[in-house]
Amino acid sequence: MIRILYFASLRDRLKQDAEQVDLLPGISDVNALMQHLRQRGGIWAEVFAEDQPVLCALNQEMARLDAPVKDGDEIGFFPPVTGG
Repeated sequence: MIRILYFASLRDRLKQDAEQVDLLPGISDVNALMQHLRQRGGIWAEVFAEDQPVLCALNQEMARLDAPVKDGDEIGFFPPVTGG
């Protein structure tokens, strides 16, 4: 099982802040997880569309989309932010 967290506008659009899901065969990295979420359709397809900028953290550290995902991981998704 993996824990997925959604932050900021993603949380608002998806109407949830977290979920736990079984790590399915074929989901070996963050990109594959995003593709899986996109296949849910509707707002999920919009939020995780390939042209939408989404950042991620893997076990509370910034991660690239090719970062491997394994059972027990925590993945956080959030929109790009700017500082000031």
